[in-house]
Amino acid sequence: MRQRLAALLAFTWLVGIGAPRQAGFAQISASITATFPAILFAKDQSHDAGLSNPGEDGENANPGMIGRLIPIQLPITGPSGARVKQVMLRLIDNFKGQKDKLVFILRFDTNKGEEAYAARSEFGACYDLADFLTSESLSGIKTVAYIPYRAEGHAVLVVIACQEIYMAPDAEWGAAGAAERRITPPMQSAYRHIAERRRSIPVAVALGMLDPSRTVLQVETDTERLFVTPEELEQIRKTRTLRGTPSVVFPAGQVARLTGRESRALDLISSTVADTRELYAALGLRANLVQEERFVADHWRAVQVLIEGPITPASVERAQRLIEEARQRKDANFVCVRIDSAGGSPRDALKLASYLAADLDPEKVRTVAYIPSRALADAALIAVACDQIIMAPGALLGGEGNAVPTEDDLLQIRRVVQEVIAKRTNRTWSLPLSLVDPNIELFQYVRKGMPNSAEFMSEEEWAQLPDKNEWERKNLVKEKGKPLQVDGAKAVEYGLCRDLVESFAEFKGLYGLENDPALLEPTWVDTLLRALSSPYVAVLLLIIGGVALLVEVQTPGIGIGGFLAAVCFVLFFWSRFLGGTAGWLEVLLFLLGACCLLLEIFVLPGFGIFGLGGGLLIVASLVLASQTFIVPQNSYQWLQLQKSLLILLFAAIGIGVVLGFINRWLPKTPGLKHLMLAPPSENEAEDMLRRRSLLDIDESFVGQQGVAVTKLLPSGKARFGQRTLDVISQDGDPIDPGTPVVVTEVRGNRIYVRPQMS
Repeated sequence: MRQRLAALLAFTWLVGIGAPRQAGFAQISASITATFPAILFAKDQSHDAGLSNPGEDGENANPGMIGRLIPIQLPITGPSGARVKQVMLRLIDNFKGQKDKLVFILRFDTNKGEEAYAARSEFGACYDLADFLTSESLSGIKTVAYIPYRAEGHAVLVVIACQEIYMAPDAEWGAAGAAERRITPPMQSAYRHIAERRRSIPVAVALGMLDPSRTVLQVETDTERLFVTPEELEQIRKTRTLRGTPSVVFPAGQVARLTGRESRALDLISSTVADTRELYAALGLRANLVQEERFVADHWRAVQVLIEGPITPASVERAQRLIEEARQRKDANFVCVRIDSAGGSPRDALKLASYLAADLDPEKVRTVAYIPSRALADAALIAVACDQIIMAPGALLGGEGNAVPTEDDLLQIRRVVQEVIAKRTNRTWSLPLSLVDPNIELFQYVRKGMPNSAEFMSEEEWAQLPDKNEWERKNLVKEKGKPLQVDGAKAVEYGLCRDLVESFAEFKGLYGLENDPALLEPTWVDTLLRALSSPYVAVLLLIIGGVALLVEVQTPGIGIGGFLAAVCFVLFFWSRFLGGTAGWLEVLLFLLGACCLLLEIFVLPGFGIFGLGGGLLIVASLVLASQTFIVPQNSYQWLQLQKSLLILLFAAIGIGVVLGFINRWLPKTPGLKHLMLAPPSENEAEDMLRRRSLLDIDESFVGQQGVAVTKLLPSGKARFGQRTLDVISQDGDPIDPGTPVVVTEVRGNRIYVRPQMS
């Protein structure tokens, strides 16, 4: 047993000090085999057969080794990669005096049925974690990658950054570039860099797994086994003698994927193991002493929260309440924040963003912002506070919106973004802040010698970096003056957006949520509110309400028009009130305007100050109820003002058309003609005109005495001799029939009277 362990340690030491498998692996193996043939044969037999007696759990165990299993739920994201690093650093700090005895086992977990989603690990997050695994921080610590089922996408980069790789016999890995639309030079550079630094996997194999257009060959020389491309093979033929015919490992045009058995046969991994107990035995660890660091959920229990329309205190309170109820009642660990908003209240948006980034434990809850259309202005704060952002290709993030933050608002936003959001999402703070703050000047910085390490920062943030001299400033991304606004493609390029999807169904498929029964959908109230908030429905409500109100004025006493008008205007203001664009001010302005118009029509006939002022108040109330601002201050708000005015214009045109139709056809319609008086016939109109012409009343009529024929409220009829004329009470007070009256004023065709004093 000591001989077997000595051979294993000698082999590991020789590989670990830098002998690459690509250039010398076979030679070292041959040397060790010649020295310890029987020992190595027994070791290989035990590994490939799954260790003949793993249940002994201690024959190979080294009681001095400290094993820690760190599960990594794929895909790897910025927050999850950062959590892995935090766990490792915490363990290193806890075992300062025993650092050389630590063994970190990274288990790459992929849920069955979610393979496509698990393959979408973020390149930047994976490279950052791989760079950390091969850094001086982990010098002297053994790192092991364990693949029990499948590891695809850029998680492969993290796998090859580990010192040793173990797989289940039927497990698969590879297809590193499966989720990428294009394999970029920075990606190739990163895979080459990690493979050369760690030297656990040949560079050609690592690049072949990344780029399916590459052909990777395996060749044998007199001294070693090599993995090369066809171009490299031609160079080797000139200097070395090949044994046998080269074999194709990865043919061009096919996804490069290997099973555990295939990887072991190619000597690309340390061994195949059936389960973790076998893995612990192979590593010389006691299974009962290996602790698992659990911080990632195994299955999604999802809820969906809608943030639509203007950001308001009510919408923020509702979102937080729904999330808390879902966490307590459904044990939700996946929160989809669906955003379609142009902002509206920076302070309330910041409140929800702080809740998502600070109050939700990232080890228990994953938050994903889904943006099908827009998340403008302060609504962008809610999006960047989530762990991931998923957008439609044409969706917009950031820029000008419903609200213009004050200097006070910007100070609070900067503090929360720097201290909370940037740490939660593992992003620079300048980039998300620039989506809201017009004063940020954003640049692209690249680490010297690492073209794939681009970050987007302000000069202020760059100056705060401890290694700022290692970064070079490249392009200007955003000037001062306006907030940064990006579409889906740019958001992906800048690292803000995780992926692009065409529909919510595709979003659910991305996370394996198609059949998740806990996924919340909008209630009927939300659906009704969204329908009523539509500009088309708003125009329809205004047309019906306006026509009904005018019909009621022309036919007092019936009540149907008044009731219908009240219902339409209540629905209009209710939808705006709950939508956050209207408040009590708009409602009061509308009621005041309506009262002024009624006063002008029934009490003070004419078209004076009450009529004009009432009309303006109604127009102002309807415009303000359709937007969150009073005076526009940016281009987006001017556009919103135009939309509000267009709604009123179309409503006015619609009212005119409907009234014309009513005047022409309603009096002739059976069952409805009683709702409105028919217009006079041609003969009746001529007779009325003739009688009006006979009426010759001027200032000399003042002082004439008569008797009220009808009750004056304040208008009615009075008889003066043989004439019965329309009159109006001078003081507006009612005058009973039979009351003697005297003419006090004649104004055009209007005769004003008051009761005759006895």
